[in-house]
Amino acid sequence: MTSTPGTAPGTPPGGQSRLRRRAGTAAVAALLLAGIPVGAAVSADAGTPKTATGPQGQKLTVSATTGLDPAQQKVRVQGEGYGLTTGIYVALCKDNGDNRVPSPCLGGADMSGGSKTSQWIVPPGDPYEGDLAQAFGPGGTFDVEIEIAQKGDGLDCAEVACSVVTRADHRAAGDRTQDVRIPVAFAGQDPGDGGGEGVDVPAGTVSYKSAADFTTAGKPLDLLLHPDSKKLYVGADNLPDTADVDERGLHVLNPENGASESWISQAPGSTGALRASAAARIAGPLPGDGVVYNYPLRGVGSAKSGDEAATGVWLAGSTITDIAPGTTPDTVLVAQGATLSEIERATGTATRSLTLPGGTQFAADPERKALWYTDFTAGKLHRVDLASFTVSGSFDLPGGPGGMAGFTETDPATGAVWVGVGRSVLVFDAAGTLVKTLLGKDLARDAAFDTASGRAYVVWQDGGDLSDPANDNNGTLTVYGTEDFAVAAQDLSLPGNHSQAGAASLAVEPGGATVFVTSPAEGKITKLVRQVSPLVTRAPADLTAKDGEEVAIRAEAEGTPEPTVRWQVSTDGAQTWKDVEGARESALTFTARTAQDGYRYRAEFRNDVGTTRTAAVTLTVTAATGGDTGGDVGGNGDASNGAGSTGSDGSTGGDGGTQSSGGSTTGDSDSTGGSGSTGTSGGSTGTSDGSGATVGGGVAGGTGTAATSGGGSLAATGATVMSVTLAAAGLVGAGVLVHRRARRRTEGAL
Repeated sequence: MTSTPGTAPGTPPGGQSRLRRRAGTAAVAALLLAGIPVGAAVSADAGTPKTATGPQGQKLTVSATTGLDPAQQKVRVQGEGYGLTTGIYVALCKDNGDNRVPSPCLGGADMSGGSKTSQWIVPPGDPYEGDLAQAFGPGGTFDVEIEIAQKGDGLDCAEVACSVVTRADHRAAGDRTQDVRIPVAFAGQDPGDGGGEGVDVPAGTVSYKSAADFTTAGKPLDLLLHPDSKKLYVGADNLPDTADVDERGLHVLNPENGASESWISQAPGSTGALRASAAARIAGPLPGDGVVYNYPLRGVGSAKSGDEAATGVWLAGSTITDIAPGTTPDTVLVAQGATLSEIERATGTATRSLTLPGGTQFAADPERKALWYTDFTAGKLHRVDLASFTVSGSFDLPGGPGGMAGFTETDPATGAVWVGVGRSVLVFDAAGTLVKTLLGKDLARDAAFDTASGRAYVVWQDGGDLSDPANDNNGTLTVYGTEDFAVAAQDLSLPGNHSQAGAASLAVEPGGATVFVTSPAEGKITKLVRQVSPLVTRAPADLTAKDGEEVAIRAEAEGTPEPTVRWQVSTDGAQTWKDVEGARESALTFTARTAQDGYRYRAEFRNDVGTTRTAAVTLTVTAATGGDTGGDVGGNGDASNGAGSTGSDGSTGGDGGTQSSGGSTTGDSDSTGGSGSTGTSGGSTGTSDGSGATVGGGVAGGTGTAATSGGGSLAATGATVMSVTLAAAGLVGAGVLVHRRARRRTEGAL
């Protein structure tokens, strides 16, 4: 957004504001301090050391702010301009953003004088001066060293944004005037503001929401999203609520809208004759399209979209309790109670067979040639070596025998096996060591993995017995990281999803953007789509400009849905904010005026998930030197914009002059001065050969030589227009562009 000439975002009716305030974190956790707006203006340099300015002009400097040693890092913290009537703490604290209590802090408050993680600074003569605290030096200065670490005392800077801060001590807990912060990052972390300050949810929060319910596949029992055809295969039984239709079979749905593309309702029975058959469990995909599946009681079939009936074989023995792809394309692994077999799909002949002590379900890990067989009744987990088809290990399921059967699934990326037992999920690594127990409020029923994002999705079903206080009739979808098992998305409630009519199952689109969850009791499949609250990917930085310069502040964020942006300005040191009218683009562009000196700006990004703000940045505006134009030249003795530059018949200014925002003027070959011409005070003087105008104002009485610079700041330091361009380009990488536009001054435009 570009402002109207002569205006700028947040310009007040009159007066100037030098307040520089940045919402920050400087509280001591042990003091349980109240949340009141805090702040400081941080410099644009993201390197080390780094300096910040407080709301009363305090200056805080930290010797190192990026790449810090997570175990322990000593940093030097210096300050000046602090009030001599209020004590402060210096510490590393969690950065909770604007108007929020900064808590916890590493080491708490140093009220004993022995802490190395924080320091206590007090006014000279304070009762605590000495062993407990040190006194400010002249001008409110201090110079201390603290030891900080990435994690400790309830603070983990790998999970949250942290800052080195100053704040009023415990005797003035509500005093926000001493709050100054400087963000820090430990080794392996990106420096900056941690993706912005989430207003309602943390920045970058992942969640899922229901996008549609598919009710076109009877009573859904199992799901598979085909990796090649992208079709959604649903193994289904008959839904009692629809007495006029028998929905048993294999349904093929369009995953976008749930429209039925095919329905394979029949498969060969024990005699080979076709009959209506449910699809109990899907083993895996066929190349290109189609799936292999189990149909009751002992059928192994295959079908693809468009088939009129499945092809299949009927096995001898007991009921099939689980099924998975075999070690070759033509075989399938089948559990019939405690008996594990690998059979040929075309004939049903068992090529290998193994009887275990007990169990009913398993999960295969083809990558590591392993299979995990679960015996919930005995509380055992058996590992089978698929190469030798022998048991290679047995492990206890915590909780002992009799645990409620849930699921057994393997993570293709890590080889870990996830076992759902009752209201918990047990995670064993590829060697069979229990590495994590995840607890839920409902029954763990199924899990699926997305190797692209390293996420595990678990669906939990309510018990369905409303007489039990632990039940509420609603299930849950949870998402975890497969490496650290940390929660990777907000838990999603699944209303009405209970286990009374069958176990829920799920399928995940590669990348995790879409998840499908079944609810057998309701006869539906719920399509869930991922949402992400705005996460700042490019933050603005503080900037300095001269009066009349055009400046641009830029910020960017990502999120799902794509976030919108609006810019806000504070004229009172971040105490209050208002929207900048019409500022809805990633760049806020306007002409800086001295009245805006000390103003704070921030971008606010919004989508359906939440609102995230960038940290506030401070605009510093200095007065232009040497007059408004600093040497605009006029012809025939006319004054130009009051700059006092007067030309004679021998010193005329051509139309080729261009103005730089410092007020200096350059001329092209059309702007010539006569030999020996003399410029008046503040005026421009021509060169002796009459070619090329000088930069800036002249010196009274100058004759026939290059004029000295009495105009804009660039001329005063000998900078050229080209160097200005290079300097502006160098600032773009920091998120700020200060552009000194070359143009002639128009009467009344500024």
